[in-house]
Amino acid sequence: MSTTPTQPSSRKQTVYPYLIVLSGIVFTAIPVSLVCSCAGIFFTPVSNYFHVPKAAFTGYFSIFSVTMVIFLPVAGWLMHRYDLRIVLTASTILAGLGCLGMSRSSAMWQFYLCGVVLGIGMPPILYLSVPTLINAWFRKRVGFFIGLCMAFTGIGGVIFNQIGTMIIRSAPDGWRRGYLVFAILILVVTLPFTIFVIRGTPEQIGLLPYGATDQEPAAAEAASNSPNTGSKDVKSPEPVTSTVGMTASQALRSPAFWALALFCGLITMNQTIYQFLPSYAASLPSMAAYTGLIASSCMAGQAIGKVILGMVNDGSIVGGLCLGIGGGVLGVCLMVAFPGLPALLLLGAFAFGLVYACTTVQTPILVTAVFGSHDYTNIYARIQMVGSLASAFAALFWGAIADLPHGYIIMFGLSILIMVAALFLGIIPLKGTHKSANQTN
Repeated sequence: MSTTPTQPSSRKQTVYPYLIVLSGIVFTAIPVSLVCSCAGIFFTPVSNYFHVPKAAFTGYFSIFSVTMVIFLPVAGWLMHRYDLRIVLTASTILAGLGCLGMSRSSAMWQFYLCGVVLGIGMPPILYLSVPTLINAWFRKRVGFFIGLCMAFTGIGGVIFNQIGTMIIRSAPDGWRRGYLVFAILILVVTLPFTIFVIRGTPEQIGLLPYGATDQEPAAAEAASNSPNTGSKDVKSPEPVTSTVGMTASQALRSPAFWALALFCGLITMNQTIYQFLPSYAASLPSMAAYTGLIASSCMAGQAIGKVILGMVNDGSIVGGLCLGIGGGVLGVCLMVAFPGLPALLLLGAFAFGLVYACTTVQTPILVTAVFGSHDYTNIYARIQMVGSLASAFAALFWGAIADLPHGYIIMFGLSILIMVAALFLGIIPLKGTHKSANQTN
């Protein structure tokens, strides 16, 4: 009797968590890469086509960013309250419609309207989907799988920037085809995963989180030592772990929330320095030829760094913080100390990619570690609002600094101070977490 149902269930238990990981990879490699990582390839051709300054067209991206900041807490509430399939499917459709609308736009205000549509649609996919799903579906190797999924924002960007550029160059209005192809890719590739694969928790389809069975012996031993424990308690500890943690209202009243919000803002602000690395190389004698390579080196560092940071965080969150921020400090020092040596300049950019990776890997891991998973989407959405605001204004701030005499040296010096401050802001909330965990146990 037990043989027939057990084997399909066992196979599904083994395979389905990896389908969730694949879904996370699709989210970051397709909609996130196409909307965010590839936005820059359209700036010049669209501006030239309409004979407007770049600032007039890129205004849509500012509107997109501000809309995301406003909609983030709403997205967190929706994902906490409703079925993830519905929220992520609607999010994907809006992202696809935003790109489709841009392919048909004939005036700047229409691009701005598409920016609003994208700003409403992207927050669940861009910020919340991967950490929410991985935290729900995995008890082991959480950091590794978050890092693996997030690495594809860079990988997808490298691939689709090239494809998009070729499409844009195929005709005078090739940018229209580019947006159309991007819209089709978002809808055709992503929707099957949001509709048929995504489930908010493994319990919804009668499964356990990955690694939950490894926790059963410890749970059984703890249960056997409890005087009032029956067999039902021994059987399934997972629902307890999945509902542990603070509510958003409790988190908002804690100093740890504001420490992590400031951490997110600082680490995001520091990440924006990446955009100025090519101009830094161009300002150096005989280094102008390396403007493209320095950006690619940083992108490679952040893609590889996301996976490495994820693995390190599975063993030690403090270790992940130290590795990511330490890599960033080392990278800045190499770029400043050896500006005339191409190999060390590129190595420095690669190392800086490690702290770049902290933005999307370290922040969600810290939020889960400090506040638990009970109200994760609402808490993380509010913390990420600070990061999004910092991102919206950081480019203007660093641009003003870079234009000063010796501006790049000042910029890198401020970067080191920001990274050191972020390190302490990330570590301090973890101390209170250990105390709370001991009290709970």
